Amino acid sequence: MHQSILIGHSFMRWLVLASLIYSIYIAYRGYSYQLSFTKKDNLVRHWTATIAHIQLLFGILVYVQSPIVKYFWRNFKDGIQNIDTAFFGLIHVLLMLISIIFITIGSALAKRRLSDQQKFKTMLVWFSIALIIIFIAIPWPFSPLANRPYLR
Repeated sequence: MHQSILIGHSFMRWLVLASLIYSIYIAYRGYSYQLSFTKKDNLVRHWTATIAHIQLLFGILVYVQSPIVKYFWRNFKDGIQNIDTAFFGLIHVLLMLISIIFITIGSALAKRRLSDQQKFKTMLVWFSIALIIIFIAIPWPFSPLANRPYLR
């Protein structure tokens, strides 16, 4: 069960990244060229947040079933000193929760802005910050914190 959820979580990472990058592109383009915030732009905003929340659910399921996380919390003193264990037990989950919060706030604020320019700007700022945090928190194969393959 854990392995299946982990595969889903790994796959969803790419959907989150693609939707965030596309949303940021749409927001940048709309803000730079002073375009109208269309129904399509609003759907992109909405679906980016929805995909991120689905990924959060997968992440929570992985977190509560992970043998690494279980070891980390049972042996906190030793676990915190091992960067790989500490990464998955604490760093990854905290950074990802923060990024989801940024996406949620950015989406909600953009939805409520009155001008099209403010909607694009809000999406651009909040989603960009979330993307930077996500890039730091993903266990890339080249990451010094913890590395995993691109797909599991």
